[in-house]
Amino acid sequence: MSSPSLKILVIEDEETVRIGLEDNLTLEGYEVVSCDNGRSGLETFSEQSPDLVILDVMMPEMDGLEVCRHIRGLKPDVPIIMLTAKCGEIDKVLGLEIGADDYLTKPFGMRELFARIKALLRRSQQVSSNGNGEGSTLEELSFGAVVVDFKSYRASRAGSEISLSAKEFELLKYLSSRPDIPVSRNQLLDEVWGYNSYPTTRTVDNFIARLRNKVEEVPNKPRHIVTVHGVGYKFVE
Repeated sequence: MSSPSLKILVIEDEETVRIGLEDNLTLEGYEVVSCDNGRSGLETFSEQSPDLVILDVMMPEMDGLEVCRHIRGLKPDVPIIMLTAKCGEIDKVLGLEIGADDYLTKPFGMRELFARIKALLRRSQQVSSNGNGEGSTLEELSFGAVVVDFKSYRASRAGSEISLSAKEFELLKYLSSRPDIPVSRNQLLDEVWGYNSYPTTRTVDNFIARLRNKVEEVPNKPRHIVTVHGVGYKFVE
């Protein structure tokens, strides 16, 4: 059972889903705070400082994408899981681009949600405890026109600041700490996300695409975050 000190904020307007999440997360040992619209959810986030946010995309007053954007401005390293409709592929892409750490498509199983929550919280606590993220002491990185400061979570390209989510920083840090070494998707899922139960997720591919759009000069012809066919990805300085 999870530590009661870990607080999860659920922002979901559909009452049956929200109550189901409240009940199951409470039984799992989490402290749960919930809201039924985006605006009150954002206010509650500022007041409660949760350890993780579960955020629906389609909500009244302020949608989940806008809430995610505001949360990232307030606290860039809090884990965010977005809930999307079955056909909401564009929501997934936008959510990841704005800064969500992962997404689940409705309907979803509670076991999978729990696995992802635990993985994201574990990674978040590891980063907080050692300041750099597990397995690497890399603090700064320069490649092409990009400069990254992993300590301050700041990045720029050709002198202009670029916005990377906490998970994008982690992914870039992990790859760049192993230059020219191919890394499989499963290894990235395990090391960056902490997943070991759901290796078929496309989370890695989505994050790689978002990262390339931000740091590569020609995203569809990447020079630094390179695909290794049949294996995964590697970083080339």
